[in-house]
Amino acid sequence: MIRIRTKLLIYFATILLLMMTLFYFHEQSNQQVTNFNNENIEHFFLLNEITKSTNQTFQALQIYAHEPLPDNQSSYEEERNYLEQLQREFAAKETVDIPMKNFLNLMTTFLEQTQHTVDGIQNEDIPHYSLYLVESETTAGYIHEKTRDIINMELTTYQDLSWLMDRKVEYTKKMSNAIIIAVILLSILFAIWFSNGITKTINQLTWTAKEISKGNYSVQDLVVPRRDELYFLTETFNDMKQNIIESMNQIEEKSRLAHLLKEMELRSLQNQINPHFLFNTLNTISKTAYIEGAERTSDLITSVSALLRYNIGNLDRDTTLKDEVNIVNEYFFIQNTRFGGRVKFVQHIDPACLSKPIPCLTLQPIVENAFVHGIENIAKGAKITLDIYEKGESIYLEVSDNGVGMDQQTIEHLLGSKDKEATPPSKKRSGHSTGIGLVNVIDRLRLFNKHSKVSIDSEPGKGTRIRIQLLK
Repeated sequence: MIRIRTKLLIYFATILLLMMTLFYFHEQSNQQVTNFNNENIEHFFLLNEITKSTNQTFQALQIYAHEPLPDNQSSYEEERNYLEQLQREFAAKETVDIPMKNFLNLMTTFLEQTQHTVDGIQNEDIPHYSLYLVESETTAGYIHEKTRDIINMELTTYQDLSWLMDRKVEYTKKMSNAIIIAVILLSILFAIWFSNGITKTINQLTWTAKEISKGNYSVQDLVVPRRDELYFLTETFNDMKQNIIESMNQIEEKSRLAHLLKEMELRSLQNQINPHFLFNTLNTISKTAYIEGAERTSDLITSVSALLRYNIGNLDRDTTLKDEVNIVNEYFFIQNTRFGGRVKFVQHIDPACLSKPIPCLTLQPIVENAFVHGIENIAKGAKITLDIYEKGESIYLEVSDNGVGMDQQTIEHLLGSKDKEATPPSKKRSGHSTGIGLVNVIDRLRLFNKHSKVSIDSEPGKGTRIRIQLLK
């Protein structure tokens, strides 16, 4: 993740580096011009100093020739040594080309001639030193003229080079101005782009927050391509929105569950006619039938009493699979008596699964549905099977019948009941003792455990199998 602060620091560091680089090249260009001018000025000063020293050496030699005194000789030798030093400096700085070589040869010749003059003076050879004195004067004149020619030639070259240097400086200046303008434009564009990226995200967050505050939770999640603080802010905002939606769904589910339970209680209350009086009456009838020897009638009345007592009890109570299986057995005994034994009820139950908690009135409505809508109109060979078994990390409940089956539209209605209104009670309660249909059972299972799964396998004329999967 590159933080916004890091991006800004990189941006300012880049701008600073560009400006420092530009300043460095500008200073280098100015330094080159300055060095070029200094070198040429030093060169002109050196040539001028050579001419001046040549004249002073010759003058000192003339004085020494007219008055050969030790002081005059010392003055001459001092001037000569200085001229030799200038000659060495000139030879060290200049390239060896023909004009410069000739100039150096003139200086060497002049120094030799002055030395011959001094030798003639010391040997008192007047014709000898007079000749060399005249030649030294002539050579000094040549040096003066050659120096002037070299300065003129180099001034012409310097003028051309100076023009080129001026053009280079002007080009560098223009390039520097262009770079500065480019840096300013890029800085403005970057500032606009960077600020738009921040303000756009903040505006989107503000708009989305306003929509959510109005109750519109269907707005799309915000997407930020850059991984910075705003990216994590939007991710947190999206997660918060999802948590709010999930909380709202949970509240709605709890409200739906409460509504379903209240509906079941109301339906059960419709069937209650003074329960204690009814149970006491049924028990009295059961004992009377038993005394009179009608044991099957007594058992039937006992089963009806147990079924009614289970159905009109507290529907929000804790219930296990064992309780549901027991009440299904009572219900089947009643229905088997009703159908005269033409319905076969088969059970395959794993006892290890009977302690699993389950919503009250889950299995009985499914078995009722198999009786009423599946096999009630079958005259012979009707069969209902209840399987409860453990597989992997799940417990499976299966209720199968070989009845009339159902079409895919009905299956989709039952399984998609969350988004559909339940059918009217008058249409669902035909033949039922509880008035609780498959839609209600599936809804309560989903609310009881969101990981539970319900599937229906059925085709018209080929029976129906309803499977419930519960995690352990």
